[in-house]
Amino acid sequence: MTKPPTILLLEDEAAIADTLVFALGREGMVVQWHSLISAAEAALAAGGVDLAIFDVGLPDGSGLELLRRLRRHSELPVLLLTARADEVDRIVGLELGADDYVVKPFSPREVAARVKGILKRVQPPAAVRRDAARFEHDVAGRRISYLGTRLQLTPAEYNVLAVFVAQPGRVFSRAQLLDALGEAAEDSFERTIDSHIKSLRAKLREITPAQDPIETHRGFGYALSAG
Repeated sequence: MTKPPTILLLEDEAAIADTLVFALGREGMVVQWHSLISAAEAALAAGGVDLAIFDVGLPDGSGLELLRRLRRHSELPVLLLTARADEVDRIVGLELGADDYVVKPFSPREVAARVKGILKRVQPPAAVRRDAARFEHDVAGRRISYLGTRLQLTPAEYNVLAVFVAQPGRVFSRAQLLDALGEAAEDSFERTIDSHIKSLRAKLREITPAQDPIETHRGFGYALSAG
């Protein structure tokens, strides 16, 4: 059975959020709704999201700034919700790496159609989808299991592995993985990532001694194997 796509919705107006949750849910999607950037950013760091919808104007900041930070370490598809008068927001959003935008006021059915179109375009190859199935990510509980065995991870190890599991097959540089550590990264150096990778590999090999799902791409960084 195919897992339904998980959509992160960042929208501070409850009425708009309710209509989008209903429209997307009717299309078989699971929606995580957040009204503040701080909550949405924590959910994104935890992983397990297939696409994000960001409103541009929010009580605790700008959806564009969140998109800028996200693009430092992730290619997660993002759809922007913008005000009709703010053409500059749409232009800047696309330049920052947004996949699409919808102008307010909008039809919830249009948003659902745009989301389906983006997901279809970015759908990973079958080999990558099989690889991701080896890991089970409990986002709310901040737990990751490998081949049915729950991993005992430090906060840093969890954050790094969550990035890998969210995008198997993608090569991440040390700087990108360090950025995923958030506040803990301020006093760290890029080589610290090598230490976390080493400890992660040791814990994974306890389960599959003959396999190493974390690949080293010399001169580039690390990736979760795609098969």
